[in-house]
Amino acid sequence: MTDTPSGRTKRRYEGVKFIHNLEPDYQKVRLEIPHDFRKKILAKLSRLYGKQTANEYMPELERICKVYYAYKTEEMVEFAKSLDPGNRFTEEDVILITYGDLIREDGASPLTTLSKFCGIYLKQTINTLHILPFFPYSSDRGFAIEDFETVDPKLGTWENIVDLETRYKLMFDGVINHVSSKSRWFQRFLDATPHYKDFFISYDSYDDLTPEERSAIFRPRTTDILTKFYTIDGEKHVWSTFSRDQIDLNFKNPEVLIRVVEILLLYARKGADIIRLDAVTFLWASPGTSCANLEETHLIVKIFRDILDLVAPHVSIITETNIPHEENISYFGNGNDEAHMVYNFALPPLVLHTFYTKDATRLTEWAESLKPLSETTAYFNFLDSHDGVGLMAVKDILSPDEIKFITQRAREHGGFISYKTDRDGLEAPYEINITWFNALCREDGTVHIDRQIKKFIASRAIALALQGVPGIYLHSFFGTRNDVEAVSCPVSKREVNRKVLDYSTLTTAIDDPDTLTSKIIHKLNALITIRTKQSAFHPNGSQEILKVKPEIFAVLRTSPDKDQHILSLINITDDEIQITIPMKTVQIFKQEWYDLISQDKHTFKDENIGLTLKPYDVVWLEPQ
Repeated sequence: MTDTPSGRTKRRYEGVKFIHNLEPDYQKVRLEIPHDFRKKILAKLSRLYGKQTANEYMPELERICKVYYAYKTEEMVEFAKSLDPGNRFTEEDVILITYGDLIREDGASPLTTLSKFCGIYLKQTINTLHILPFFPYSSDRGFAIEDFETVDPKLGTWENIVDLETRYKLMFDGVINHVSSKSRWFQRFLDATPHYKDFFISYDSYDDLTPEERSAIFRPRTTDILTKFYTIDGEKHVWSTFSRDQIDLNFKNPEVLIRVVEILLLYARKGADIIRLDAVTFLWASPGTSCANLEETHLIVKIFRDILDLVAPHVSIITETNIPHEENISYFGNGNDEAHMVYNFALPPLVLHTFYTKDATRLTEWAESLKPLSETTAYFNFLDSHDGVGLMAVKDILSPDEIKFITQRAREHGGFISYKTDRDGLEAPYEINITWFNALCREDGTVHIDRQIKKFIASRAIALALQGVPGIYLHSFFGTRNDVEAVSCPVSKREVNRKVLDYSTLTTAIDDPDTLTSKIIHKLNALITIRTKQSAFHPNGSQEILKVKPEIFAVLRTSPDKDQHILSLINITDDEIQITIPMKTVQIFKQEWYDLISQDKHTFKDENIGLTLKPYDVVWLEPQ
């Protein structure tokens, strides 16, 4: 623990090692189940499964919690007592999103190579690693998991994960909506093993799911919702939201919930500090409804939160829900009972709209509405990911014509569009598949490369300045271009942004100051390093969105203790823009201001902040 300049005490992760015992210690560390916990869980289980079933399964849930708790060291138990919920996330938190094998090196496991790369090139920048599913899988680049409890030997071992845990906070994927059709659970279903009979949603006849029920289902794919399999008992039609190889789990069966809780606590024991609930929107299927974002789904997430609060309070839940914004943020619950963090899915398409139109008005209006529900919640502010730029979150923010404009412009930049089937049976754009650098800068453009880099950094600065925790996909540190060759193979349009890099080639490019790769990683690292030292960027610091000019995105950040203010000004155009901001607008009457990025000092004598911002300038002004 260290003291910040403002006197706040917060956790510096490198000083705390959440390493569990290799074996449970039932003698020293014992868990007493509080009455309030039992009452809360029983109430939720009763709403899901009825009172009788809830009482039947409650002892098993308690047993699982006690087993996990016995793996904790006494130091962990004591540390949990001093955890400050308001400092669960701080300005130091920046999350790297990556597959375990995006960087490969001959003679080394990919996880070892990732660890080495981060330790050399991102040491002062990143404190949290989100390693996308690192388990054995059969398809969908890791999201059709065959075994939840094993590290894919092609990536490394649990020892590699534990090694990373000693130096970084880790985000694990809880891919709990579905399993691989090659998984042991599904094979047991095909074998008609009694225990696994209801682990999945199946029908004897394809027509058992009516056309009306099908049309009501919301899902991000155009494939059929049912996939035919042959079991020992004959033909079955099985619910598969995403693909025929990804079979949805049936959470109406409490046995499924119990086993998933065991898996999530295994992840906590293996080093997860954050658990990402992948595709959690679709967790509970109920024909006749949209089968998305249902009350039962929220109840299950709240059960996960209750359990973690009791036995692993250092572990956070983040929900991945690519749905309209208001539904997305509903996973915060009341601010203290559901997800700690939600993906800010509206941000990426709004940032693209801003740079494509050279007008920050829509982004500014939306950002004004962003209000965290409590000091224990935060937005996950990302711009690109392993998938692409989702469009569902802006469905109620941007007009259909504005969304069409974004997709058309992205196509001009070499991007691809993924579709879903809408309720009217027509295909609708769901996601843009493109690297973030290409999304902003055309391959065939005539703009000088330094101007392109400046534009790219300006876009990243928006996510870094907004209230929340920033996340950056690995390829954005290098300005990676679209991998068109990968998309030409009919696997997935998402492969355009998943290019595997050779370690030696990559590091040679980084070490050459004249390359695009080198310029981007050094500029981005410099900006992030400044950010992580400013208490005004704490997720619980206040945020005031300013309407300065359409060409400027402006936000005033203030630290939780009110002892630091940063005025972030970003020129989102390729024009030189003059601005004047009355000091009464920001309620800070100081003549001397300091730009944390350029290190320039400014003197304003007429109670106005007057500046000329060059194309794509980013300014972080702090009053002196």
